[in-house]
Amino acid sequence: MLEFIDQELEALKQTGLYRSFKTVTNSTGRLIEIDGKKLLNFCSNNYLGLANHPLVIAAANTATSEFGFGAGASRLISGNTLLHEKLEKKLAAFKGREEALVFSTGYLANLGVISALTGENDTIIIDRLNHASIIDACRLSKARLQVYKHRDLASLEAVLKRSAKCQKRLIVTDSIFSMDGDLAPLPEILSLAKKYDAVTMIDEAHATGTIGPRGQGLEEYYNLKGQVDIIMGTLSKALGSLGGFIAGEAKLIDHLRNKARSFIYTTALPPSACAAALAALEVIEAEPERKKRLQQNICLANTLLGNLRLNVAVSKEPRRSASGSLEQQSPIFPIIIGDNERTMRVSQQLYERGFYVSAIRPPTVPDGEARLRITLTSEHTKEDLECLASSLQELIPA
Repeated sequence: MLEFIDQELEALKQTGLYRSFKTVTNSTGRLIEIDGKKLLNFCSNNYLGLANHPLVIAAANTATSEFGFGAGASRLISGNTLLHEKLEKKLAAFKGREEALVFSTGYLANLGVISALTGENDTIIIDRLNHASIIDACRLSKARLQVYKHRDLASLEAVLKRSAKCQKRLIVTDSIFSMDGDLAPLPEILSLAKKYDAVTMIDEAHATGTIGPRGQGLEEYYNLKGQVDIIMGTLSKALGSLGGFIAGEAKLIDHLRNKARSFIYTTALPPSACAAALAALEVIEAEPERKKRLQQNICLANTLLGNLRLNVAVSKEPRRSASGSLEQQSPIFPIIIGDNERTMRVSQQLYERGFYVSAIRPPTVPDGEARLRITLTSEHTKEDLECLASSLQELIPA
């Protein structure tokens, strides 16, 4: 009955697209152990090292002892705890919004908000390189999906012009694009949304905790706080926990409690994950040096990778603000190799040298754009980055 699966798996292997697991046996954030081999981890989204912070771990342990591990039911049945509500208040304040709603994953947050707000008479307008969860949410909503070229404002405006007859128009963009590491041109997007009366939403999965003076995201980075209609974020990257959230006006959150199917019909986030995220938010405020170390690592990587003349997907040159201070950029550095098998080979060679760097292939990225995706954290040292750059220079000639 399932012989067709054999053919599909063989096709994946022949094209260099077959995927398999590596088993992590221990992780301290900066270091990871896979099958007994210790490596420097350059593919984690634990950007501030908070998944391993003692206060975050202690908060999770305390919550588990008080509430048990699983929530036991959905939020609207018996899964809603004091910790869920405290976390939502903290997230709303952190993002400068009236209220927030926590989902069990970031994927479910995108599915829930987009499908709850749009329908057959509406259109959703997205950047071509938006995250897969946004694309799947658009399909689930049954709204018309329209795609504009990556960060191309003329392309976005053309879509807005030809969709004038739609009942609602929702513009959705990543704030940091997860595979390219570049930033959405938020000021210009907001200007076009105002001109054409469209609703705006940004996915802050990789920006929360990493971008802006206080790590509050792309709005803060561009000094546009409060101007985006819908903020989505995750708890599983810089906050080192698990889950996703939506922040916005109180009426938006009330609507989602009643209409977002991925919220209503999913068991609530474990209380321990809520406690961990709460503690992480407090650490971000109390230990700004973590974000400063991340910024320093980003600046160093800009220099090291720039000197190697590698095919980094976007310009990573640090820019200076009007005050002369260095502006923070994304912690994601994609090195495009192109060929799937060569990309996998270089990733394996780095593994053998003690570096864990992900090889990203289609369909996650476009055909011909297979790449190494290097992610930096606050826990990496200057020596870590220099050693990685030295190996890259030997393995990928300019």
